[in-house]
Amino acid sequence: MSVTSRYREAWEGFWGEAPEEQGAVFWDAEPALTAGVHLSLFEPYLVDPGLPMVDLGCGNGTQTRFLASRFRHVVGADISAAALDHARRADPAGQAGYRQLDAVEKAEIQALHTELGDANVYMRGVLHQCEPDDRQPLADGLATLVGERGRVLLVELSETARPLLLGLARGTEGPPSKLAPVLKHGIAPGEVADEAVPEYLHAAGLTLLARGELSLLTTEQAPDGSRVELPSKWVVAGRAV
Repeated sequence: MSVTSRYREAWEGFWGEAPEEQGAVFWDAEPALTAGVHLSLFEPYLVDPGLPMVDLGCGNGTQTRFLASRFRHVVGADISAAALDHARRADPAGQAGYRQLDAVEKAEIQALHTELGDANVYMRGVLHQCEPDDRQPLADGLATLVGERGRVLLVELSETARPLLLGLARGTEGPPSKLAPVLKHGIAPGEVADEAVPEYLHAAGLTLLARGELSLLTTEQAPDGSRVELPSKWVVAGRAV
């Protein structure tokens, strides 16, 4: 079984069992606290806001629908058909389009770029969940999608997030209710060094335009009742101007 096959099956299993309601999944925080915050970092670097916006790794489409309220043409793409079923059911008006996509498969990425042309890309928390052999092909796919005029905003957990997640998972009462299904399906985040992220983008032919740190909010509660926040890094990249 290939790396991608294992990855696809893990996500199909997860989304096949995931509840429908927004906020029931560990990372499914409301857009005002996620994509809304990220967009304020992204928009100053968009050369052409009129380009299609691709929400890569869109899951159940919560952030995709928010992006569709801000941009004319938005496509939510995900490797999991079950995730896209959630997204379409939650979007009966068809605010966005949805596409099953294996972002490490060059032919699939090229086909989407041929259809859309250059695009702006929003990707949150996907790279760190990939197997090591898939990380550079994923970055290469991002470069294909943005082409010459697009930009990508990449938000990933920082190195210091892993011990925090392990601490939650190993609590005396077991993993919290929303983290448990993630671990059950083998979707525990891998270790991606903070400096490896810009290196992947550089190797793909993209130039780093901006970077920073912020807290990535989850829908889970800590034992003291506060919302679990995970440290993350963000970068904006595109072709050199």
